[in-house]
Amino acid sequence: MKDHDTIAALMEDIGARAKRAAGALAFAPPEAKANALEAAADALGQRLPEILSSNAKDLEYGRDKGLSDAMMDRLTLDAARVAAMAKALRDIAALPDPVGAVMAEWDRPSGLHIQRVRTPLGVVGVIYESRPNVTADAGALCLKAGNAVILRGGSESFHSSQAIHACLVDGLRAAGLPEDAIQLVPTRDRVAVSHLLGMTEYVDVIVPRGGKGLVGLVQREARVPVFAHLEGIVHIYVDKAADPQKVLDVVMNAKTRRTGICGAAECLLIHEDVVETIGQGVIRALIDAGVEVRGDARLAEIPGVVAAGEEDWGREYLDMIMAAKVVPDVDGAIEHIRRHSSSHTECILTEDADTAARFFARVDSAILMHNASTQFADGAEFGMGAEIGIATGKMHARGPVGVEQLTSFKYLVTGDGTTRA
Repeated sequence: MKDHDTIAALMEDIGARAKRAAGALAFAPPEAKANALEAAADALGQRLPEILSSNAKDLEYGRDKGLSDAMMDRLTLDAARVAAMAKALRDIAALPDPVGAVMAEWDRPSGLHIQRVRTPLGVVGVIYESRPNVTADAGALCLKAGNAVILRGGSESFHSSQAIHACLVDGLRAAGLPEDAIQLVPTRDRVAVSHLLGMTEYVDVIVPRGGKGLVGLVQREARVPVFAHLEGIVHIYVDKAADPQKVLDVVMNAKTRRTGICGAAECLLIHEDVVETIGQGVIRALIDAGVEVRGDARLAEIPGVVAAGEEDWGREYLDMIMAAKVVPDVDGAIEHIRRHSSSHTECILTEDADTAARFFARVDSAILMHNASTQFADGAEFGMGAEIGIATGKMHARGPVGVEQLTSFKYLVTGDGTTRA
């Protein structure tokens, strides 16, 4: 355990080096950034035994801490997941470089020509918990956007993150970019997080990725802007005009594919006209798949359904548990979502285009889906290569935070000896 003064000095040094690296990255050639990511992807394959060995240490640590099955799943790496990380790096490398891209341009009667162009944010601090793949995704996205990044992984993924970070540094070195562009805080001590949240001289934005406790802490204590979401309280509304097969396919995938991700469905809302038909069928399928369904008074009459309590509305389970409720119509579903949603992702299942349009217009979550699994709430699935998180606020970034969301902009104004009257 390092004392507070030592950690303060460590974080100060990391911040200063990140700031210098950000200055160089702001005008780094697109080819150099792409080459760094390609080389890092190669390194992930070459260092696979080392990464899996490091992950084994983290899994033992997680078991000793009594992590839930969902958290252990998030923590676990295997050859396929490392290969997926490498693919994400290559996908990000192949994206158009955002830095310098012209967002808009126009001429003024005064003779001025004005362009709004993308620029890097500067230094991004990323604080995350058990998912080691965030090390690769966050490092790559920030680099592509011309930002330096300070990564602070969770204590559970400490060794895995170090092994993955080493691959990213290999890539930077191979491309001739500053190795300080992607730094990993080398301590589990939580004091480091407190220092990172207050480093206004060096850090331009903080992105927390983890559970409600972590994100709440960051939002309360950060002295720099935060891109964050507290929870993924994801709803699916089954309309009276829903297709039964689509309901079955989408709900089962949204709940059971991976229960521990923020896009996993947590609450099922069923139109009262189809409770005895579509509703009964999908609830039976969930129960048969091992999901504990916690239903309101009407649904609790179905064999196998557990009676829901008030605490089940607006709850993120991240487990094989799902709340379920009968609503009178789409407006009843919208009202429930407004009261209990975390503004992450919501879905409507219907064949009625007008009802879907009403849902889309009146629900104000970051991501809305129609007849599609909420497990698609992911930057990679949106074509962004990967994501650094899902932002549920309304300032600057919202939804998957990818390369473009990790940039700001500036105005370039050109005249020809032009003066203002």
